[in-house]
Amino acid sequence: MDVAIEQSWKNQLNEEFGKPYFAHIVSFLKAEKVAGKVIYPPGKQIFNAFEFTPFEQVKVVVIGQDPYHNPGQAHGLSFSVPDQVKPPPSLLNIFKEIQTDLGITINNTGNLEKWARQGVLLLNASLTVEANQPMSHSQVGWHVFTDEVIRRVSAGKEHVVFMLWGRFAQNKEVLIDTSKHKILKAAHPSPLSAYNGFYGCGHFGKANAWLREKGEQPIDWSL
Repeated sequence: MDVAIEQSWKNQLNEEFGKPYFAHIVSFLKAEKVAGKVIYPPGKQIFNAFEFTPFEQVKVVVIGQDPYHNPGQAHGLSFSVPDQVKPPPSLLNIFKEIQTDLGITINNTGNLEKWARQGVLLLNASLTVEANQPMSHSQVGWHVFTDEVIRRVSAGKEHVVFMLWGRFAQNKEVLIDTSKHKILKAAHPSPLSAYNGFYGCGHFGKANAWLREKGEQPIDWSL
């Protein structure tokens, strides 16, 4: 199956596109659209995380569960929203932690494309969702695909920082070679859990310290 995804990722994942589970994802999405379901993000943005962050450039991986399910929010990058869209609560809490950690104030946008272009892979475990139905596509096969993405980064890269926020993301640690990559774990930035260990985690400064130690350019977390 010919999938329109950034070339370095196509080289890494081409085998996956020929597997039955991926054919099921494609047929499922087509059937949902025929049935009149509204799917987020728009089709051309489903693989934006890969488009903005080619395989060779990955330095940091941030794992989310699900695209935003409200109109206009999802654009293929975990936790991110397009310009002119109000940042959701979890993203605002991320910005609060960046301010505490690094003294950087973010007020003007919730679009994290700048991070993605510096090597921050903003990966949702499910790459699509039905409008107003959170986790509605969590069982269609996307997790098989994105688990393989994590395995490929772990196997094919050196010294990547994996930010695992919340239990769901932390369950992905088994896919990562912890002997050569940095694992940073904290509570999810959701308002329901941010006070249980996300605030004060210092992940953004810790990520940059690791990257500098390994001879990599740190991430500019300002927006």
